[in-house]
Amino acid sequence: MATQLYDFGMIGLGVMGRNLLLNMADHGFRVIGYDKDSQKTLALESSASNSNTVKGVNKLAEMLASLAIPRKIMMLVPAGQPVDDVLTELQPLLKAGDIVIDGGNSHYTDTLLRVQKMKEKGFHFMGVGISGGEHGARTGPSIMPGGDAEAYALVRPVLESIAARVKGEPCVAFLGNGAAGHYVKMVHNGIEYAIMQLISEVYDLMHRAAGLDYDQLHEVFKKWNEGELQSYLVEITAAIFLQPDEKTGKRLVEMILDKAGSKGTGKWTSQDAMDLGMPIPTIDTAVAIRNLSSLKDERVKAAALYQPQFETPGTPVEQTIRLAHDALFAGILICYAQGLALLHKASSELKMEIPMPQVVKVWRGGCIIRSSMLEDFYLAYKENPQLPNILLDSSIARLLQEKEGNARTAVIETIRAGIPSLGLTSALGYFDAYRSERMTTNLIQAQRDFFGAHTYQRTDMAGNFHTGWDQGGES
Repeated sequence: MATQLYDFGMIGLGVMGRNLLLNMADHGFRVIGYDKDSQKTLALESSASNSNTVKGVNKLAEMLASLAIPRKIMMLVPAGQPVDDVLTELQPLLKAGDIVIDGGNSHYTDTLLRVQKMKEKGFHFMGVGISGGEHGARTGPSIMPGGDAEAYALVRPVLESIAARVKGEPCVAFLGNGAAGHYVKMVHNGIEYAIMQLISEVYDLMHRAAGLDYDQLHEVFKKWNEGELQSYLVEITAAIFLQPDEKTGKRLVEMILDKAGSKGTGKWTSQDAMDLGMPIPTIDTAVAIRNLSSLKDERVKAAALYQPQFETPGTPVEQTIRLAHDALFAGILICYAQGLALLHKASSELKMEIPMPQVVKVWRGGCIIRSSMLEDFYLAYKENPQLPNILLDSSIARLLQEKEGNARTAVIETIRAGIPSLGLTSALGYFDAYRSERMTTNLIQAQRDFFGAHTYQRTDMAGNFHTGWDQGGES
């Protein structure tokens, strides 16, 4: 009797790769993984509940020979050159029709090049965004595939089986052409940056200005997670405040150095938004604050020089908590709006044809930015899939208007207290600019024409105009 072949192969058996394979095995698929590190292949097999359906190997050719045709292979290796190195090693072993998936956080422009190169050689290549971390990979992540509809049809049963589910629906869907999967994941991570920044600012307001201790902060965030702020990031924030530090007996969060790292996806989101001419100031700010946090030595010197006095506004604690809640709700909604507007623009400008209802549907479960708010967005996009900005939906507008007043007051409180709130401030600033029928950029155009003869347009007639400002005449 011939040896039964495996359904799916994984290159890279770190935490994510191993857990995804185990997830597949739990759903009845025979899986095989490759890694040069024999300890990782052993860890895969020892973690399997059924060793007959899970195998780890240290030779790439052995994995390929063990897979059913067409071979379905996912790579989970660091972005950049490691992906190309694996592809170089993999290509001689592939056959026409095989499917290769990059499940890492590759930059979408790299994915576009790889899609084309692999297509020319007769192979399918897909960029697939995966969110949910270690736990999500094992129990159900959010999966964002794009690029090759024919290939997706072949891997769809596997991906749907392992994805998180909301209301019985899998949190995976085909999200567009080319590098759409990695583009959506990039923007997902940009939104993630922004939400984390907003949470940290309201934490600062309640802790430093209102004097809430970590037990109280835990209770606040726990309660918030039971209401309209329900989300993964609010949930884990509540848990973080309770975690003790074994070395000091204090809360661990208090002992963590205030320098935030990043892996580049937030920066990529900001950079690409600039290229497309799309404003995403709250995401931009979140990236900038992480960069600012790295200037620890300079910040210490500046604190000594300026000796900031953080004032307590004197607002009743319960009122401060309410202000912080509404500011966070408004800020999160607005940063979602910025990221989704960028996806809408990229869909047409980069010819990705990203289905916006499917994006927010996929994000409802499994991913880091999952929240109850996405249900409202899904309904809005179902009604109007071509909505350029979620803020233009009347139902979303009502949600934001309910929180607007308190959000403004919260920002005033942070300014009075001397607490940095660049994320919250940028969110409100974006909202105010977006809803302004007339902005002050008329003056900017006048300045540009004055010093550079860049011309301007008029409100009362068509065409481009230039004024000889020094002479007071128009031409």
